[in-house]
Amino acid sequence: MKLGIMQPYFLPYLGFWQLLNAVDEYIIYDDVNFIKGGWINRNRILLQGKPHYINVRMQGASPFKKINEVHVDSSPQWREKLLQTIRMAYGKAPCFEGVYPLMEGIVRCEAPLLSDYVANSITSVCAYLGISTHLHLASKILENQELSGQERVLDTCRQMGAEEYYNAIGGRELYDTAAFAERGVRLSFLEMQDCPYVQFGNEFVPGL
Repeated sequence: MKLGIMQPYFLPYLGFWQLLNAVDEYIIYDDVNFIKGGWINRNRILLQGKPHYINVRMQGASPFKKINEVHVDSSPQWREKLLQTIRMAYGKAPCFEGVYPLMEGIVRCEAPLLSDYVANSITSVCAYLGISTHLHLASKILENQELSGQERVLDTCRQMGAEEYYNAIGGRELYDTAAFAERGVRLSFLEMQDCPYVQFGNEFVPGL
């Protein structure tokens, strides 16, 4: 069995989906500390030819809280403003009519916790893309929160019965191939394959 692990990200970059599609089981690390200014609750879209940040509004966010302890702002105002921004940015895009209902369901999700809200966005996009990888929240299936780094990954592989662990190429220096081999796990790295596409005739902006 091939296993992947990553923190939850809101509408993540292309490499996230390529990694997720390459494995059989995928663990969303929602029981680690929330990172302010990271990608857990925000991303970028193309607005008037330039990258524009979009955010999931939160309540009580703090780097001293776990991701699954942070609440989503329950007010509808920020959701409607975000959907309006998406319509403004992509209303004339070729696939807008087919994709907008997906975005609308994601943004209007009423999950109170950020981890569940973002997990819903990931599972919704997986269903749309036809990705059949099984997704799990770490807080609901793992019992190794006291571990960190490579040791937690190795123990997660043990708990899940993984024979191969996939990580993004940027994490190559974080892991020891020999340590994984000693536990009977093959360590593999996936390098994102970029897919440039037409963006209203503008110069291509990657990573949206």
